[in-house]
Amino acid sequence: MYYKYHIFFCTNKRDDGRACCQNADARSMRDYAKARTKELKLAKQGGVRVNIAGCMNRCAEGPVIVVYPDGVWYSYKNKNDIEHIIQEHLINGRVVKDLQI
Repeated sequence: MYYKYHIFFCTNKRDDGRACCQNADARSMRDYAKARTKELKLAKQGGVRVNIAGCMNRCAEGPVIVVYPDGVWYSYKNKNDIEHIIQEHLINGRVVKDLQI
């Protein structure tokens, strides 16, 4: 396996006013996660890959991310939530139940 975890951030922006992940600054949250995984030396082969995704059709539950290969979906509000997911799921392998959707 090339990466242990692959985390996708929906960063879709809708121009018609409907709910979308980018309304919650999803791109900067993805940038934060990418920087933190690098700082923690997780961003490497056998570690964690953080990517941008287009619309994942869960806009009403957003902003959303999904962690593979586990197939666990999360919603988050801020960097503290992202940090919690990094520490618990990506480092310790435990699903963060209070953020899971």
